[in-house]
Amino acid sequence: MNANDLYALRTRLFEAKTLLCFNGPISRSLLEEFGLALKSYLATDAGKSAEAMDVFSVYIEITQNIRRYVAAQNYEDARGAATVVISRAADGHYVISAGNIVQRQHGRALVERIETLAGRDKTELKALYKQQRREPRDPANPDSAGLGLLEIARRATAPMQATLVEQPGDEAFFGLSVTI
Repeated sequence: MNANDLYALRTRLFEAKTLLCFNGPISRSLLEEFGLALKSYLATDAGKSAEAMDVFSVYIEITQNIRRYVAAQNYEDARGAATVVISRAADGHYVISAGNIVQRQHGRALVERIETLAGRDKTELKALYKQQRREPRDPANPDSAGLGLLEIARRATAPMQATLVEQPGDEAFFGLSVTI
């Protein structure tokens, strides 16, 4: 990338009111460092501490999900790269967007799940969350109680938006945007 491209990128990020932007392989230490930077920014910027906590929690949940998925798929750095952007919308809400390469069938199932959750109101999401907490954990995925997407949906102030951009072979780029 040359200096002109960098300036164009900076201008685009500034226009989009981008607070944090990352593209590349994500590690635990990187997630922690960006999380601390985000927390610090939110502490000085956010008018409501509950909103700041929701933004931080959604960032952590999304990036941890990506990191776990990349590890489970044994993706190397290039295929395991993630794109994470946190910005302010014109109406003042925060928007957390993140994406990564997934197996196409996993991406399709995830988009379907998110679209189902996006059609639920807060009362329905709360009931689903309580029901899921009572369910036994999936033996095939003992590290997950299946609550992450429900928690994100409950914190969101608008329906979650998911996209799937198919790639050659059996992969796709999955993207998720959450407004807080």
